[in-house]
Amino acid sequence: MAWQQFVADVGLEVDPDTGRLAYKEVIVSVMRQNGKTTLVLAAECERCLLWGKEQRVAYTAQTGKDARAKFKDDHLPIIDRSPLRSLVKRPYLSDGNTALLWNNGSRISVLDNTPSAGHGKTLDLAIIDEAFADQDNMREQALLPTMATRSDAQIWNVSTAGTQASTYLKRKVEIGRAAVTSDQRDGIAYFEWAILEDEDVDDPAVHEKRMPAYGLTIQADYIAHARRTMTDGDFRRAIGNQWTETEERVIPAEWWRAVCTHDVRTESPLFVIEARPDHTSACVVKADSAGRVELVAVREGVDWLRTVVPDKVGKSVQLVVDGHGPVAHIADDLEKLGHQMTRLDSLAIRKACNRFYDAVADRKIQVRSDERLDAAVAAAAKRATSDLWAWHRESPGGELLMGLSLAYASAVTDEPLFPPFATT
Repeated sequence: MAWQQFVADVGLEVDPDTGRLAYKEVIVSVMRQNGKTTLVLAAECERCLLWGKEQRVAYTAQTGKDARAKFKDDHLPIIDRSPLRSLVKRPYLSDGNTALLWNNGSRISVLDNTPSAGHGKTLDLAIIDEAFADQDNMREQALLPTMATRSDAQIWNVSTAGTQASTYLKRKVEIGRAAVTSDQRDGIAYFEWAILEDEDVDDPAVHEKRMPAYGLTIQADYIAHARRTMTDGDFRRAIGNQWTETEERVIPAEWWRAVCTHDVRTESPLFVIEARPDHTSACVVKADSAGRVELVAVREGVDWLRTVVPDKVGKSVQLVVDGHGPVAHIADDLEKLGHQMTRLDSLAIRKACNRFYDAVADRKIQVRSDERLDAAVAAAAKRATSDLWAWHRESPGGELLMGLSLAYASAVTDEPLFPPFATT
């Protein structure tokens, strides 16, 4: 795309007086899904293949895991589908050594986001992708010394706008804007595409004017869908590349603090079993009719529920489960052992999530304080379904939040909340 070509043309300019790259640093601030992955990969390949000698490139993202996933899932498939495939010697895909070795000896390595990530390395090009996630300059500190002896070394910072917590990127943006304002022609090449603060972030004419990939890879229907499903802050950052003060929480921190206490003790409770969709962890939550809720246990996997629940929960105690959820099969096994089981349908799940949210807002619930629940609530995300919504189990701690909701709603309802759930 034209914007990508523009960044490449300017960012890789050569100073005619020195014969070296004019810019030691390239900073790119652009909306999400506008093509920065292709731009970064093109810069990496250009450095490896067109410089006449072996080059060392490092790619980093917000975490080492994210960088490896991006490299394996996005970068390598693009190369594999391109004519450059014939120039590849081999990829290395282990977590300890994720890299691409070219026939000419050049190498793209994926580095962890740690202070020691670059130790012992010499780099010609370093990529800091998704810089919005950095609250310090740890990545830059790890990478810059690796380029000290390379006269044409470059470091690229590429990201969408962040929040007030994105201190590293904010400093880079301020430095870049100052370079543009002062007409600085060397050292730093700064590029930014964003909807201005006084422009209407919902106006399609503004999208077309400010978004470089609009009408190419980004269409109006995608933006309209994003507006319906994202929080305002998320939308402004992702679609407008606008800076916001904070990350919006579905449940504000002050609401949550108001309902949490260490003094909660449930009486005659019912129990809920819940799990993540991929079965990597499961939990047990209990609640009583007075609106008191406690997290009983959370562990890796789901099989432990088959032994812990019979040991800890009497057969006369009501067990509640999502009838179509991740532990429905375990509920079947527990029922065969004599446990009373209530299975909730999809409408019941949505009602429970909405009831729990309202209870927190109105301070009608008491939750036993637990750092794991604090983290789950901070990361809470909604999944829209018709006029109601449910929690995303896939969000960090999503299964805990779902367990809290099902337990609270089931315990405080005087009459059966939900119609009988048919099983076969």
